[in-house]
Amino acid sequence: MSGKYYDLDLDESFINELKETLAYMVNPVTISVFVDEECETCEDTIKLINTIADASPIKNGKKMIEVKIYNKSNQEDLKEFQKQGVERVPAVTLIGGLIKYSGIPAGEEIRGFIETIMRISENDSGLEKETREELAKLKGNVHIETVITPSCPYCPYAVLLSNMFAYEAYKQNNPKILSETVEAYENMDIAEKYGVMSVPAIALNGVVSFVGVPYEEDFITYIKAAAENKLKQMVPKEEGEATGI
Repeated sequence: MSGKYYDLDLDESFINELKETLAYMVNPVTISVFVDEECETCEDTIKLINTIADASPIKNGKKMIEVKIYNKSNQEDLKEFQKQGVERVPAVTLIGGLIKYSGIPAGEEIRGFIETIMRISENDSGLEKETREELAKLKGNVHIETVITPSCPYCPYAVLLSNMFAYEAYKQNNPKILSETVEAYENMDIAEKYGVMSVPAIALNGVVSFVGVPYEEDFITYIKAAAENKLKQMVPKEEGEATGI
């Protein structure tokens, strides 16, 4: 599969661009990578994440991005798989698993992944004040699954929004949201379960709620409905841009 549906072009211009962006990191960020021996895209995932970490600046004698790699074949590492709720490989997680990528964050998705790292490092979700207040009050848990493909130019925007909802809830000491980015080609069973024809497609607690990039004010409305188990009263929305799968 490797190379058929995503480009992993870690050339000098990409690395220079990474260095320029990551130079503005404020606080250190830890990235966890979960792999297995028999996994077609695991090697590329490790290579990508290590390249990003290597491009991060050094402050106080340490790289600002720390990478931790966990292998399913290592008995000791299985505890971390369980702790962060990782069942599929490769997986890449931030903030202890509340932000999770099931599948390699390659192609167009690298942009959203880097922006997610930067916002966590800067301790700023970029969300509106009203959204932040609503996330602090959420009662129930919400699992956001954003189904994407590496070639979709709009997917990073949907993923970034989902990730920032999870991050802001975490910041508000109310970690009720899990934002999971699902790479469709590596997880065809999930894409088929939701009948995904266009990406990004966003499911909330197992219910497809958006096709395309949501507006922040609509997204928080649906997140609240999911948290209160009222999604069945809502109509799925098509917003923003989407790409055929």
